[in-house]
This record gives sequence, structure tokens and C-alpha cells, in this order.
Amino acid sequence: MGTGAGDESSDYGQLTPIPPGPRLGIGMDSCVIPLRHGGLSLVQTTDFFYPLVEDPYMMGRIACANVLSDLYAMGITECDNMLMLLSVSQKMNDKEREKVMPLMIRGFRDAAEEGGTSVTGGQTVINPWIIVGGVATVVCQPSDFIMPDSAVPGDVLVLTKPLGTQVAVNAHQWLDMPEKWNKIKLVVSKEEVEQAYQEAMLNMAMLNRTAASLMHTFNAHAATDITGFGILGHARNLAQQQRSDVAFVIHNLPILAKMAAISKACGNLFGLLQGTSSETSGGLLICLPREQAARFCAEMKSSRLGQGGGSGQEGGAGEGQQAWIIGIVEKGNRCARIIDKPRIIEVPPRGLGS
Repeated sequence: MGTGAGDESSDYGQLTPIPPGPRLGIGMDSCVIPLRHGGLSLVQTTDFFYPLVEDPYMMGRIACANVLSDLYAMGITECDNMLMLLSVSQKMNDKEREKVMPLMIRGFRDAAEEGGTSVTGGQTVINPWIIVGGVATVVCQPSDFIMPDSAVPGDVLVLTKPLGTQVAVNAHQWLDMPEKWNKIKLVVSKEEVEQAYQEAMLNMAMLNRTAASLMHTFNAHAATDITGFGILGHARNLAQQQRSDVAFVIHNLPILAKMAAISKACGNLFGLLQGTSSETSGGLLICLPREQAARFCAEMKSSRLGQGGGSGQEGGAGEGQQAWIIGIVEKGNRCARIIDKPRIIEVPPRGLGS
């Protein structure tokens, strides 16, 4: 601050130092800032992106779920407040804006309500593109969150949503693009593409709140959510945060049905099998003690908490969420990799078997 004269220097002298405590900043899902009062911490995150599905209501839900996932990745199940960030495209006419934007806002608000919080404000601007996102904030005790840095050799890696959302969304767009569709029509039907797209929307709109709660029950050591950098990118980022000398090795890739075949038919255009395909509002990647992982997956399957996925009601999807053990934590130099020939787990749409 420098040395000022008069009131300024005395004002600076009155600042209360921030107490020591766990801090988390750029590079992981949320920032954790110890507060000056009562051993509390402020946990906050922000996220936004462009629309990727045709349904404005579902896009709003997906955006909200994506923002909240950064809190859920730290085992935080409650959110005190949300703000919504919305950019309205200047290319839309008044009729389009009046139809699309209220639906997107309602979807965002409904997902926030499902997460036990509310949207109290935000910012709307005019822009060449539609952009949707938000800010999530919570003040909590140290016991409310799990710092993402305690994985140890012997842990296993658990994933709580299937991969392949980028492929599903693109394949759905290709239904109306003959030159693109011709590349994949031999490996997938139009009906299968439509089913995968609907399943991807449901998954992206589904909150990771149940997984966050179970992280405490089963002594999770670290977690992150899977979004734009793909499963491998986020696994590497999480590995770099660990206090112990560990490496993450991924053996299994749960993927929406037929999306692996589409990726192969496109010459690995999306990098799905290499773990670099972008995901939107994906699942949590969690480091769990080996003896706890199977029970965690079973509890995920049986739980009905926060699985609305578009119904607007708590537990509206009717049954729990799948989770898979996809790899191991071993001694290493804080890196992550996928084995040469990972096992592909085809995840069928709901209602078509499991």
C-alpha cells in the first residue's frame, strides 16, 4: 500500500488480517476464501457458455447445474445465493427474444430451486451471441467442504455421469447436414442419435448434489467436475493439486451408447476415447478409498435426492444416478493418463436397460 499521510495510513492500519486456513484459487473449481469472522469461509464460483441444445428451458437448467457443480465438486451441498448472467443476441428479433429468454431464465431458476437456493439478481446484456451462466456463493464451515488435495495411492476413481455429451450434441445437429450425416450413418441410426441427444440433455441438467452429499458419507479425498477439458484434462488438473505423490490411471470410459462408434467413424474427431472431448455439466470425478467406492456407487443408484433433470420436482427422474469405478490412484508424479485400450462401457438411454 505504501506509506501515506493522515487518515489514509491510519485506515490501512485498521484492516483486520485474514486468518490462516485452507485457500483455493485459480486452477480448480471454486475459490475458497477464509473470512474474518467465526472460522467461516466464502466459497464462490462462476461459469458461463454458449447454448448447445435447442430447448431454451433445458439450456437454462443445464447452465445452472453447470455452475452449481463447482460447489458440489467440493462436497458442498448447499448454496446461499445465485446470480444469473445472460447475454441476449442482437441477431434475435423481439418475438424471438420474448419467447426464448423467459424460458431460459425459468429453466435456470427451476434448477436453482431444485438445488435448494434461489436467483436474486445478475446481469443481462446485448451481445452478438447468446451466453448463459451464473455465479454461486456459499458461506460455510470447514466441515462443509472437502479440499481437493488428499488423494492417496490405493484410492479409486469414480465418475458420476457418462461421457459423450459433445458427440451427442454434434451428431444431433448433423441429422440436418447430409455431408456430415453420411460419415456416421453406417454406425448409428437417426433414432439412436435422437435418444442419445435426449439422454445427454437429461444428464447435463441433472444436479451433482447427491454425489456431493455422499462424498462426506464415504470419505472422499478429492474431486472435480468434468467439463470443457474432458475427462483427461480435468483428471490431470486434479492430480496436480494433490499433496501426495500420486498419479491417476483411467481404465474404463462410461460413454453414452453409440457415441464411441460415432467418434471412431469421424477419425477420432472429438478425442472421446482419448479423454479430451469436451463435456458440459458432466459428472464428478471423485477419489474414494477403495473399500468405500462400491457402496458409494450403490447409494448413488438408490438415491432420489436432487435428480429432477427437467421435471422441476425433487427426485423427479424417479430413480438414482449411475456411477462407475473408472480407475485407480497409484504412486506417481501428479499426472493422469488413460491406458492404451480402455474398456468402453456403453451407457444406454434411460428406459432401454442398464
